[in-house]
Amino acid sequence: MKSEPINAGQGVQVGGFIKQHHSMVTAAHQLADVLVIWGLLAGLVSLADYTWGMGYQIAAFVASICYHIFAHKNGLYFSWRGQSLFTEVKTVVTTWLVVLGTLLTITFLFDLTEEYGGAVMVAWAVAVPVAISLYRISARMVLREFRRVGVNTRRVAIVGAKEPGISLANSIIGSPWMGMTVAGFYDDRVPIGHYPLLEEDVQVVGTTELLKQQARAGEFDDIYIALPMREEETIKELVEELANSSCCVHIVPDLFTFKMLNARSREIGGLPVVSVYDTPFDSFDAVIKRAEDVILSSIILCGIAIPMLIIAAAVKLSSPGPVIFKQRRYGINGEEIMVWKFRSMTCCDNGDVVVQATKDDCRITKVGGFLRRTSLDELPQFINVLQGKMSIVGPRPHAVAHNELYRDKISGYMQRHLVKPGITGWAQVNGWRGETDTLEKMEKRIEFDLAYIRSWSVFFDVKIVWLTLIKGFFGNHVY
Repeated sequence: MKSEPINAGQGVQVGGFIKQHHSMVTAAHQLADVLVIWGLLAGLVSLADYTWGMGYQIAAFVASICYHIFAHKNGLYFSWRGQSLFTEVKTVVTTWLVVLGTLLTITFLFDLTEEYGGAVMVAWAVAVPVAISLYRISARMVLREFRRVGVNTRRVAIVGAKEPGISLANSIIGSPWMGMTVAGFYDDRVPIGHYPLLEEDVQVVGTTELLKQQARAGEFDDIYIALPMREEETIKELVEELANSSCCVHIVPDLFTFKMLNARSREIGGLPVVSVYDTPFDSFDAVIKRAEDVILSSIILCGIAIPMLIIAAAVKLSSPGPVIFKQRRYGINGEEIMVWKFRSMTCCDNGDVVVQATKDDCRITKVGGFLRRTSLDELPQFINVLQGKMSIVGPRPHAVAHNELYRDKISGYMQRHLVKPGITGWAQVNGWRGETDTLEKMEKRIEFDLAYIRSWSVFFDVKIVWLTLIKGFFGNHVY
């Protein structure tokens, strides 16, 4: 029996186990690589009854570092949903051969050949790629079993019910190990209800307008635009519209001139696809970012515990109402979160309309005015960071009402939600904080937010934190 079309208001099972946990899977791969490289060499040295000296330790250390660098460059730590098992194993072997070449070069340059046992090193050179390949094959088998019961899947929409959309759908359906489920086709040129695949129960669900509605509602994990090159204007328009969703958007197979965000290429069943809007935290970088947040926020909270108690008492004694104001805002992937602040107003606006504070606003309490000018009202957000809802550095979270106001007015506005919101950000240290009474001011803030996402690095975060300490606590336009 054919499946029923998906209605725009229909409830959706949120898929994407990997969407939330892909970084942890990647971290596990990287840790396993290090353990294999060190463990095998240590084990072989022990079996040969050699001494685990400095020479072997340096070899293991250099091999681990080089393997991490080359593996990352070769894409081994990106999602392999669209790659064949053969391609992954081949990449493992190729990467290790480059590492061996590097080790041999260092060994001969510094005349270290006498430091190592020949048989041990040969056995190690053979055993490492075999072991890494075996555990990656095992990981695929385990994840495939999860996917069979509906876990670890991503919900995919395809725009284009002709070639190459049909080829893409056939590749996804023919490769269930990739963990993708095709929700349907969306096309303005093909009648709704048509089944482009002869033997598969996947139909044309609706037009691109319906796709936009469902994308805004968060009904998909990924959207693949598979329209022919002659539809260039349609594709450009669609890409601009989908900037107001939190979906990962990919184009098959051609590139046009877009304002890309962390664009990267990959393959789905041999077909090239390019991510137009994507998060920079889909690999070990997410683990680094989280560790940075946990360590820094823990240290900061220990240091500001007493000042926070004093501020809490001042807020409570100065005006009636709660000490902590919790406001609905958008977090990563456009999900609503509750952001904590010290209450600085006599009211707690948290509905569909939120009026920004202005100069001499009568709603601001005397204590609240000082807290807002110095940004001390933001201190409880370090607790949000520990909760995992926010990051120390990232785009500042806006009230839900403001997001809905600006998402259709500023191109790419919602793409700031591909990362966790932050307590401070690149826009704030460049002066774009406080009241945004004109569209131009908000556009500049978004411009800096997207620039941060494109250029993220740990050193960039450190720079922003340092600039915040120097000049970020005060501002002429903060009321």
